[in-house]
Amino acid sequence: MFRLLPRFRKLCIMSGGTPPKRSPLWIGTHSGTFHCDEVVACFMLKQLDEYKSAEIFRSRDNKALQEKCDIIVDVGGVYDHAKKLYDHHQQTFKETFSSIRPEVSEDFNVIRLSSAGLVYSHYGERVIQSILQREKGIKLSPENLQLAFLQIYRNFICELDAIDNGVSMFEGAEPIYKISSHLSSRIGKLNPSWQETGVDIEDRFRLAMDTAGREFVDNVLEVCCSWMAARDHVREALNNAKSVYPTGEILELKNFCPWKSHLADLEKEYKVEGVPKLVVFNDGSSWRVAAVPVAPSSFKCRKFLPMPWWGLRDDELSHKAGINDLIFIHHTGFIGGAKTKAAAMLLAKKSIEWTEEQ
Repeated sequence: MFRLLPRFRKLCIMSGGTPPKRSPLWIGTHSGTFHCDEVVACFMLKQLDEYKSAEIFRSRDNKALQEKCDIIVDVGGVYDHAKKLYDHHQQTFKETFSSIRPEVSEDFNVIRLSSAGLVYSHYGERVIQSILQREKGIKLSPENLQLAFLQIYRNFICELDAIDNGVSMFEGAEPIYKISSHLSSRIGKLNPSWQETGVDIEDRFRLAMDTAGREFVDNVLEVCCSWMAARDHVREALNNAKSVYPTGEILELKNFCPWKSHLADLEKEYKVEGVPKLVVFNDGSSWRVAAVPVAPSSFKCRKFLPMPWWGLRDDELSHKAGINDLIFIHHTGFIGGAKTKAAAMLLAKKSIEWTEEQ
């Protein structure tokens, strides 16, 4: 199909004419060895209606890219959202997730964006909605969409930005970011090795897009369909905390779910940071009393179960604690088990009231 070049299209517009719609549109990126950031950036763009049928043009010829492509990522030395140019390699580039999206926390003002982060910052909400509509036929509320947008950056895109920019994980005791997918390494290995000959690198790039794309879609579905539901359960537990125990130090999860990171976030929202000490839930086989860690990934807890009961089981534990139907307390005291909800609740209450002098 005959396609007007950008220069001729511009002349048409200047002379009052309307050029025909280009088909297909082209997404440009660099040729040669590919990296996870532009692979994911290209995949995300192709989730949007306007680029879903777009072709990928890989080149390091800036003139050819500008003449052929409608949007360019990870090459060209320019970041200009209005012109659809998304490179991050130039020395003048200092953008972070929070500098482009100032409504997010300043915690996201440390790691410079890669092309994946740039595309996500500008198009991420639309990409998420497109995937959810296609895969599940659902549309998120504006509030939940913003929660998902932030969480997907936190647990997927941030890692790609940091690795592509060579950011060290540690400057102090706590990591600046976490590696949860190792996707950058796996995508890198799809490039032909130095011993391979006759390999079509464009086929490998398409394979890389498929590989990264499947993982990105899985992450979107996990966040929007599982992570978000878990957050609602933890929110309910916080809302009901004082009906479980007057100080709000014991939470009861009506449904077991991953709760630690949600609790850390929601405590800030409810202004009860540090108050919850123990969480009671049924894991499907028995009741559990779990200590709340000082941070989601920490082994240090705000309130351990009573030390004299650590490592005990069954009748010995029940006799020592004065509570029937106990099963165990872990030898480090961070979790215990019971046969009934009543026993688990009593274990939690006795643990809250326990003092070191006892």
